Amino acid sequence: MPNSVPEDLAAKETAAAISALALEHGFTVATAESLTGGQIATTLAAAEDSSEWFAGSVVSYQTRIKYDVLGVPEGQPVITESAVSTMAEGVAKLMSADATLAVSGCGGPGEQEGQPPGTTWIAARVRGTIRTELHHFPGGPEEILAQTRQRSLELLQALMQATASPDHTTPTAKERP
Repeated sequence: MPNSVPEDLAAKETAAAISALALEHGFTVATAESLTGGQIATTLAAAEDSSEWFAGSVVSYQTRIKYDVLGVPEGQPVITESAVSTMAEGVAKLMSADATLAVSGCGGPGEQEGQPPGTTWIAARVRGTIRTELHHFPGGPEEILAQTRQRSLELLQALMQATASPDHTTPTAKERP
């Protein structure tokens, strides 16, 4: 089993930065997780003063929860940019949150929806702006989950920083209002 201490420390540090941004700029944070099964929410909830800014999470491990609770259209593949964008929007509505994160992917060891292990879609949504990323993380299931958690937190932090800055104007090519 790999040593996850560096990954855990990095995730905790990123969550602490998210906490500081949320407190300073009045963000309410929520997550919609599939692949990571609540690991991102656990990391955020452990951050200082999380009860002030972390609304909660929907762990939508089963596809039907993505459809029934988060608003992903019935029958749509769930390891897609469209699915994670919809999940981020859905959890924002459910939790009255203005900073959300959604992840879906294939952790392995086998394929899912024709996608190889490591295929991961991440969406961060902050005050109406959505940024998405597609990753193909290497390693076994534990390594894929650790990398997904860390990159997801980093993406949310970056979008929160960009949105909170006074010079935030037009979304970039990978962002949509």
